[in-house]
Amino acid sequence: MAACCRCCQNFCKEFKAFALRGSVVDLAIGIVLGTAFVNVVQSLVDDVITPPLGLVLGGVDFVNLTIKMQNFVYKKQPPVVIRYGKFIQTIISLLIIAFALFFVIKAINKVHKLATRKKENAEGDELVQIETNDQVKILCEIRDILAKQTITTR
Repeated sequence: MAACCRCCQNFCKEFKAFALRGSVVDLAIGIVLGTAFVNVVQSLVDDVITPPLGLVLGGVDFVNLTIKMQNFVYKKQPPVVIRYGKFIQTIISLLIIAFALFFVIKAINKVHKLATRKKENAEGDELVQIETNDQVKILCEIRDILAKQTITTR
């Protein structure tokens, strides 16, 4: 029994260390925010975009766009309903989310490029300083050699 408790304690410690690492917490926050974003986009499509679009298309209500197929196998069962209006709304939601993610990724890539350029410029400045220091050292050595030569020739 004591071995089982130690095993459980070790498992709990390892799980706590895993769960409290930054990447897991960041992932959890991303999932929660992503879910909220999906709900907002779904409401945008259902309540804001498709009603005026349906009005422009002649008073079409996307929620009620269906195809009813008679059930010819089981005659007493109700017809099978294909709700393609909801499918159209889901496609619109997908496109909005895809565009939003595209712009987010584009912004992240831009920031990454700027950071990379800044880092390369900083490394380039360090290299120039190192090269300058090496050049100064070589020039000092040449100066010292020339000074010794002029002293020995006098």
